[in-house]
Amino acid sequence: MRRILIVEDDPSVRETLITFLQDCEGYNVDTAASTSEAFKKLAAESYPIVISDVYLDERTGLDILKAAKSANPDCSVILMSGRGSMETVMEATRRGAFDYVAKPFELDQMLEVVKRAEAAALPSDDRETDIDDLPETEMIGSSPAMIEVYKRISKAAPSEATVLIQGETGTGKEMVARMIHNNSNRTQQPFVPVDCASITASLLESELFGALRGSYTGADRDRVGAFEAANNGTVFLDEVGEIDHGFQLRLLRFLQEKEIRPIGSPRAKRVDVRVIAATNRDLAKLVEQSKFREDLFFRLNVVPIHLPPLRERRGDIPLLAHFFIKRSAERYGRDAKLTESGLRALREYTWPGNVRQLQHMIERLSILAPQHRIDEEAVLDAIQSMSSKEAGGETLADTEAEQIRKVLAATGGNKSRAAKLLGIERKTLYRKLERMGIT
Repeated sequence: MRRILIVEDDPSVRETLITFLQDCEGYNVDTAASTSEAFKKLAAESYPIVISDVYLDERTGLDILKAAKSANPDCSVILMSGRGSMETVMEATRRGAFDYVAKPFELDQMLEVVKRAEAAALPSDDRETDIDDLPETEMIGSSPAMIEVYKRISKAAPSEATVLIQGETGTGKEMVARMIHNNSNRTQQPFVPVDCASITASLLESELFGALRGSYTGADRDRVGAFEAANNGTVFLDEVGEIDHGFQLRLLRFLQEKEIRPIGSPRAKRVDVRVIAATNRDLAKLVEQSKFREDLFFRLNVVPIHLPPLRERRGDIPLLAHFFIKRSAERYGRDAKLTESGLRALREYTWPGNVRQLQHMIERLSILAPQHRIDEEAVLDAIQSMSSKEAGGETLADTEAEQIRKVLAATGGNKSRAAKLLGIERKTLYRKLERMGIT
């Protein structure tokens, strides 16, 4: 018989919970109307679940939590309060409360929390996974595509060649750029990243080449551009495909001559800078569409590096997930465990946001997953609720569904081809389509 101790000084709440949990749901319920009575019962018997009000008498539900955990470290303590505060919730979480329920609550809500507590206490076939000897850097992977990336980095780094890194958003393009810089002869010199997509065309010239005071409205002081700031080092031009077509000629001339002329300056000055560029767009296609200068493309594309999307290197997901779990433990003090079912759910997802999306999801799960166990249910909940974009209400599930629809349309509804393009097994695609309501 499933046993629960309810500690509640309000007779009506106490009787309501007894009637519901014992008479309707079949639990064996003991009650205590005061903290002293609760302490006696906890000393006499080990309860798997304790439900306690926070504000009782001269002692509180936090004291009940401590006593219940001392008597049975595996006890799931559910606290409830009609006047909860940030301080009490924080303290309850810190002391290991299973959940915190605000009054008034629906009885079904309380039952759902109790059933979760029961499930957490049951022995599970869903074993925890672990990996020893994790790499020190998140540049992780042993897939053939990643080995090719490492080879390109090792050859490109000691040279002075311009590098063009292409890959989807979230694949780690800036990380590759930093690795090239850190393993080059310029490693002791500045590394200056510039996000070309976030700078308007009118401001990009001063951002890269600098400007003298009074050279334009609002220029109240001399501005050092990125190329001068990185002299003898490396400039990383992120999202170079977003540069305005009219400005591309200026960038091409700089790459050819290595000279800058700040806005308002009568003289040019030479700088010694290595350029590494990156884009999530297909520059060759933009060249065909006359949206990107062919000569600039050739000048940037001396050493091309293609970063594969995460869905094309699923074998690297276990290493990446455990690396991010370890880093979250160091950062947040939460020792989360990834189970076999959780790992399977991570590997079956199509990851439109790539490694960055995996990192953010693992951080979220490390903090919020029940009992810090990252199982299949926790992963699927995160996919449903976690926003894929900082703005807008689109969820990860929405993004994945849209991606699947696009691939199906492109393959004329051929599910085998669609599954291959998505990098998942056909049966996994069928399961996702069923969840989406597509037969």
